[in-house]
Amino acid sequence: MEPRFPRYLPDPAASRAEMESLQRAVADAASFTDEFAFDPEGVCGDRKQTTLDLDRSSRADGPVVAGIDQAFLDDAAVSAVVCLQDGEVIERVHAVSALSIPYIPGLLSFREGGPIVDALAELDTDPDLLFFDGSGRIHYREAGLATHMGVVFDRPSVGIAKSLLCGRPRESVDGRPEGWRTPILSNADVDTPDGRVIGYAVQSRQYESSRTINPLYVSPGHRVAAGTAADLVSSCCAGYKLPEPTRLADAYADEVKADYE
Repeated sequence: MEPRFPRYLPDPAASRAEMESLQRAVADAASFTDEFAFDPEGVCGDRKQTTLDLDRSSRADGPVVAGIDQAFLDDAAVSAVVCLQDGEVIERVHAVSALSIPYIPGLLSFREGGPIVDALAELDTDPDLLFFDGSGRIHYREAGLATHMGVVFDRPSVGIAKSLLCGRPRESVDGRPEGWRTPILSNADVDTPDGRVIGYAVQSRQYESSRTINPLYVSPGHRVAAGTAADLVSSCCAGYKLPEPTRLADAYADEVKADYE
C-alpha cells in the first residue's frame, strides 16, 4: 500500500510552525463526509475470528478494514496492521521503525506517521477502510493521526482515541450505559467554528453494576462522516471496549514487541 499524496507525508525534521502549517493543509484536503462504495453495515461481519485465515478462496466479499496500532521500544515504534474481512483476520503485517522526535500533543502524526507508512507498505491486501488508534478530526487543527494518514493514502479512515484531545462533549460522559453516545463539539481550541460536531463520545462497553468504563472518542479521519464513524466503531466492538481491528492490532504490536525485548 503506497501513499497517494506523498506531498502530505509528515516530516519529523520540520519546525513546529511547518508541522502545523502542513496539518492545516491536510485538514483543507480532508473530507468529513461519506465517500466510499462499501456497505458500512458489512464492515465487521457477523463472525469473529482472531486467528489468521490463510484460505483466501473461502473468504466472502465484504469490505476490508485495517486496524493500525503501535507499541514502543526505547527508541523505535512497532507499527502493526491487522486486516479483517467479514469478521475474519486475513492479513497481519508490521514494521519496526526508529523514532526521531518525542511525543508532542497535537503533533502525533509527525512522530508515528512515518512508522505507520512503513507498516502499510508491507501489506498485500488493499483495505477499504482504516481504523487508527488516535484522533481524526478531534484535533486542534482538525488533522489528527487518522486524518493525516487518511489524506496521505486517500483512504476512508476513522480515529479512535481513549482520551479527549480537544473539543467538548454535548453532555457529561460519566457513567453512561453501553451503546450511549454524544457529539463532541468544537470549541476555542479547534480551528473550526465553535459548536460544530467533530466526532462522538461512544460508550462501547459498560458494567451495569458500576459504570466505570470511559467512552471512546471517535472522529472521522477522511472520507467518513462523524456519525458514520461512530456507527462503524460501534458495529465492530464485539463485546470489547475497542473495535476488533484496533484491538487485534494492539495485541499484535505487543506480540511483536515481546520478540525484541
